[in-house]
Amino acid sequence: MGKPNDLVQGTLDLLILKTVSLEPKHGWAIAKRIQQISNEVLQVQQGSLYPALHRLEQKAWIKGRWAETETGRQAKFYSLTAAGRAQLEKEAATWSRLSGAINLVVEST
Repeated sequence: MGKPNDLVQGTLDLLILKTVSLEPKHGWAIAKRIQQISNEVLQVQQGSLYPALHRLEQKAWIKGRWAETETGRQAKFYSLTAAGRAQLEKEAATWSRLSGAINLVVEST
């Protein structure tokens, strides 16, 4: 089995888009939520997360705004844009198709 922090190539954007689609979150909260929802299997490192957030923001799939966290610190909260919602739907459909095909191969007898 791979290391817990190994993400399937190309899935980080999908995970981030899905996570911020529910409510705006700052970087640390995004990483923590992905880890919690995956039962601690997926761990997004800061060195991967923040460049991905910047890239998604430049593509206008997410937008960031500075606000105060629950601990009183300033952090950039990211939320999904309309373009990001459309991209999320595309990426989720692609992931579903791809993971289904992989399952067919893995589970074949």
